[in-house]
Amino acid sequence: MKTVSDLVDEGVNGRTVLVRSDLNVPLDGDRITDDGRIRASVPTISELSGAGAQVVVMAHLGRPKGGPDPKFSLAPVAARLGELLGAPVRLVELGRGLPNMAAGDVVLLENIRFDPRETSKDDAERAEFAHELVALAGDDGAFVSDGFGVVHRKQASVYDVAQELPAYAGGLVLSEVEVLRTLTGEPKRPYAVVLGGSKVSDKLAVIEALLPKVDSLLVGGGMCFTFLAAQGHEVGASLLEKDQIDSSRKLLESGKIVLPTDVVVADSFAADASTRTVPVDQIPEGWMGLDIGPDSVAAFAEVLAGARTVFWNGPMGVFEMAPFAEGTRGVAQAIVDGDSFSVVGGGDSAAAVRALGLPEDGFSHISTGGGASLEFLEGKTLPGVAVLEQS
Repeated sequence: MKTVSDLVDEGVNGRTVLVRSDLNVPLDGDRITDDGRIRASVPTISELSGAGAQVVVMAHLGRPKGGPDPKFSLAPVAARLGELLGAPVRLVELGRGLPNMAAGDVVLLENIRFDPRETSKDDAERAEFAHELVALAGDDGAFVSDGFGVVHRKQASVYDVAQELPAYAGGLVLSEVEVLRTLTGEPKRPYAVVLGGSKVSDKLAVIEALLPKVDSLLVGGGMCFTFLAAQGHEVGASLLEKDQIDSSRKLLESGKIVLPTDVVVADSFAADASTRTVPVDQIPEGWMGLDIGPDSVAAFAEVLAGARTVFWNGPMGVFEMAPFAEGTRGVAQAIVDGDSFSVVGGGDSAAAVRALGLPEDGFSHISTGGGASLEFLEGKTLPGVAVLEQS
């Protein structure tokens, strides 16, 4: 892949560069609750701006349905990006053209998904929208893909634009791909993977792909209860995918999957619910498991202490609620305390690191793309990476 450094070396002063970033951050009203993805986008934007490019950033927020929706506006993101860059970032409505820009200026297009052609399954519709975006860049324009969280999507601003303009990998995409290639190549052993999150069905493909390659696969989060049911345990009102029990039972035959031995259960899904810690074979009827227990944390930590490579994707419990945060905190701290090459697989895991006050530099790499990192580890072709490799 050609890189953003290659583009800067070629010369960008006065040229318009379209940059696809991943700025899909969580909001509470107009307040950004985790700006990690915005901060991760700054180095590439700064490098281009500093070299004199007129930078037009493209990004999405949430999943607007069929058109503009004020609650999905990127206005708060533009303000925060401007603070981090130390210069104003104007928000530009789609279809309005660009304002007058000087060398080094940065603008942010309004939510790219406000135009339904961005995510269309129709190749011609996406190509039409991409052509309109490319027209903003002019005859000497260029495209930089720096939103790793979207490279697994065949979307206009990710894939189709890269077919019309000279395309380059931003520093973020480049580093993400290099790290994940380390995991899929010859990782140092023992190699341990920690998976959490809600559903086995969401992670089934990656579990099947990883099991032959890992030494241990530790399972927590809501998905562990389907595995526990596959072992014959009653799981009360815990999250359970009955249609995945047989698949889970077959996966357990590998002997590599490590499950919790105790869980924190509650009588309702609420921060003020009554809670208790019980062995996995004593979950009360009507109660739901919302976190792994301290014995499980200790057992997981023992495995992680001996690992040389660790990949973690998915929280161990409902970490957003204080009574159910200790499992995620304990496992994350064990990774920090270990001596492994450690990769946090984006999404809720990355959010948990920041929300629970864990040191980000305690991990070797924190990905910005949960879904993209999982699909890469599954061995799937990521359209937004493949198109860069073909440029």
